[in-house]
Amino acid sequence: MKKNILLIHTGGTISMSEDTNGAVKPGANNPLTQGTEHLSNLAELVVEEPFNLPSPHITPKEMMELKYILEDYNKKGYIDGAVITHGTDTLEETAYFLDLTCQASFPVVVTGAMRSSNEIGSDGLYNLISSIRVALSPEAKGKGVLVVLNDEIHTAVNVTKTHTSNISTFQSPQYGPIGIVTKRGVLFHHTPTKHENYPVADISKKVSLIKAHAGMDSSLLQAILALNVDGVVIEALGQGNLPPTALEGVKDFLKHNIPVVIVSRSFAGIVQDVYGYEGGGKHLKELGVIFSNGLNGQKARIKLLVALAITDQMNEINEMFMF
Repeated sequence: MKKNILLIHTGGTISMSEDTNGAVKPGANNPLTQGTEHLSNLAELVVEEPFNLPSPHITPKEMMELKYILEDYNKKGYIDGAVITHGTDTLEETAYFLDLTCQASFPVVVTGAMRSSNEIGSDGLYNLISSIRVALSPEAKGKGVLVVLNDEIHTAVNVTKTHTSNISTFQSPQYGPIGIVTKRGVLFHHTPTKHENYPVADISKKVSLIKAHAGMDSSLLQAILALNVDGVVIEALGQGNLPPTALEGVKDFLKHNIPVVIVSRSFAGIVQDVYGYEGGGKHLKELGVIFSNGLNGQKARIKLLVALAITDQMNEINEMFMF
């Protein structure tokens, strides 16, 4: 008896075509929905298409919509796994948001493509088949939201897009994939040791993300503060350091009890309160800046949005980022 897979199409390159001028864009119909019958030998598919958007158009509103769809089907009780097709530009953010918030007991896999449906070497249908196979795997259960492309299985918390166009763009720096997809089966060789999940009903706060640089001053931070944001994430230098000229802007946020979270602009490693000079990590920690435990900037922003939906207590937000 075939298992039931919920297939949610959201748009992106995987559902686009290249026109005669070489422009990749959505058409009147999603080519993946037209080809669904070719996947019927894998599982009984329940297809949903809540929206058809390029991934730069995806916002937390659409992420919440996906969460509710997954949870609604989870309550119905007959779904064995779910696959979401998504544009690659913000795929990791949607996957991580669902990993943090979705209350579904079946495996959830997010996939996409780097080449549109009618390009030579299109990877969309292949990635979709691989993702369905992973969602059907009993071993996928309990590992959080997974990202599957190019024969590799990654966790939502670690995976990131590393190349603008290469089909092997999705990597998990310093950790690697937790499994692979082969012609003979789905093989997991690692299991995450921890997983966090938070029940949220609304994502309405404003969180900005900026990148530190040599000679950075406080002007950009102060301009962001004037926009009445609820939090800011800074991709700091090295192990978590800022130029001293940026400190006044940081202090202004903290004075208003607005969380400042720092990550590193380096793509591997974690921020630590090591350096004791002005603007160094130790100094920032003493000021009340929150250190993230290995997330990149875009995911730390997602996590801060989730944290602010739960609490406005700085110590509780800090504890969430220590996980």
